[in-house]
Amino acid sequence: MNLPVTEHVTRSARHTTAYLACGPADGTPVILAHGWPELAISWRHQLRCLGQLGFRAIAPDMRGYGRSSQYPTHADYALEHSVADMLELLDSLGAGRAIWVGHDWGTPVVWSMASHHPERCFGVAALCVPYLPQGFTPATCEPYIDRRVYPREQFPAGQWDYMRYYEEHFERAQAVYEANPLATVKAMFRRGDPAARGKPSRLAGSRATGGIFGPLDAAPDFPLDPQVLDEEDLHQYAASLARNGFFGPNSWYLNAQANFAYAQRARHSACLDMPVLFFHAAHDYVCETIDSTLAQPMRVACPRLTELTVASGHWMAQEKPVEVNAGLARWLGREFPTLWRV
Repeated sequence: MNLPVTEHVTRSARHTTAYLACGPADGTPVILAHGWPELAISWRHQLRCLGQLGFRAIAPDMRGYGRSSQYPTHADYALEHSVADMLELLDSLGAGRAIWVGHDWGTPVVWSMASHHPERCFGVAALCVPYLPQGFTPATCEPYIDRRVYPREQFPAGQWDYMRYYEEHFERAQAVYEANPLATVKAMFRRGDPAARGKPSRLAGSRATGGIFGPLDAAPDFPLDPQVLDEEDLHQYAASLARNGFFGPNSWYLNAQANFAYAQRARHSACLDMPVLFFHAAHDYVCETIDSTLAQPMRVACPRLTELTVASGHWMAQEKPVEVNAGLARWLGREFPTLWRV
C-alpha cells in the first residue's frame, strides 16, 4: 500500500501554515519541523513511512518558507512565534498532543515545544541539533566548540562563525543566495564527507573570507548531489526560494537575544521528562556532536534519552532516509506502543 501525501492549509487570524500530510486522519500526529533553507518536502521520505505505520504524519512549511506566511521584520522569525504557529497547527488537527520531530532550525522549535508546552508533547525527536536548555544561540553554542579543531586565536566563534556572519552582513548574505537560488540549493544540499572529520568546517571562515561562499557574489555552480536531492526536489526548493527570497529564512538567525530570553522563560527547561530521541550525524561538522561536548547538556536534561548515530552529513533525513526511518520506527514502537494505529 502506497499512501498518498496530500496538501493542506490551516489559517488563523495571525498565521497561515501550509503542510503535507500522510496517514489516517485519526492517527497520532507526528509533526516534522524542517530547518534552513528547506520545505515540508524535506521530510518526503519520512511522511509515507510514518503514515503507513498508522501515524498522521504532518510536515509544515515553517514561517518564511513555501506557502506559509511571510513576514517583514527580523523579529517576526523569533522562535516564540514559530512555536505558536505549531500550537495552532496542532489545534487545527483537533489533537491535544503530538510527537514532534525537528531538524536544523526545526529542532529549537520542537525543543521549545517540549520545554514550554510539555502538555502538548508525547515525545520529541531531533536530528543534528541537540537540546541546549539555555537556548540555541551563538553564545550558548560557543562554550562547546572543540578547540582542538578550532583554536581560539584563529577561530574565535568556531564553526558557528557563519551565524555571526549573518548578524553582521545580513544584506550581503541574502543577496548572494538570491543571485542564483538554483546554484545555492545545489551548493548547500550535499552529502557528508567522512574525510573531513577533525578538520575545520568551511563555514568557520565565513567572516574571514568575506562570505559563506567567500568573496563570490553568487553560489558556485556545483553539480547536483543525487544522494541528497533529485531534479524534482531541486527545482521545488529553488522555485520556492526564488519566489519568497531569503529574507525570512535568514532572519531565523537574527533573534539570538529574543530566543535566549524565551528559553529563560521555559517552565521545564532543566528536565524534559518525556521520551527523547537524538540522531547524531557523524559527518556534520557544524552541528558536531560526537567529538565535541555539544550534546552533553542534552544528556543531563533528558533522562529518557535515546541516542543514535547515522553516517550522514547535515541533511540526514534526505541523505540517509532508511536509517532515519528505521530509528524513528524502533523508538516509536518502544516508547509509544499504545499510540500506533496498525
